[in-house]
Amino acid sequence: MDAYSFFKIIHILSIISWMVGLFYLPRLFVYHCQVKNGSQSDKIFQTMEQKLLRIIMNPAMIISFISGLYLASLVGFEPWLHAKLTLVLALAGFHGYLAKCRKDFAANQNQKSEKFYRIINEVPTILLIGIVILAVLKPF
Repeated sequence: MDAYSFFKIIHILSIISWMVGLFYLPRLFVYHCQVKNGSQSDKIFQTMEQKLLRIIMNPAMIISFISGLYLASLVGFEPWLHAKLTLVLALAGFHGYLAKCRKDFAANQNQKSEKFYRIINEVPTILLIGIVILAVLKPF
């Protein structure tokens, strides 16, 4: 197996792991909104959210960036790739926002409703659709 194929496999696997976390963390927030601060359920949700972010999402995002930039360096930074990277940076910004939300829950300072988290749960889907279209079709 050549380096390109190896890094492509790593990239795809890390993207899948990162996306799973980006879909699941807001869903955890939806359910976390329904429990009383300081309760046993609150503590369980805080643990789940922290571990999801630190053990799965953060490493997966970092590996996605490293492997993706390596692959891009091999094929060249074509115009479609600039658009894709813009959407990936938006995804990373969303990741950062979710990390802030997790900290708000941990400090018992969440001010958002479960409806809010249900709505923002769609953000990664929209960005992912654009990213995949650009990666597959390479329209420009």
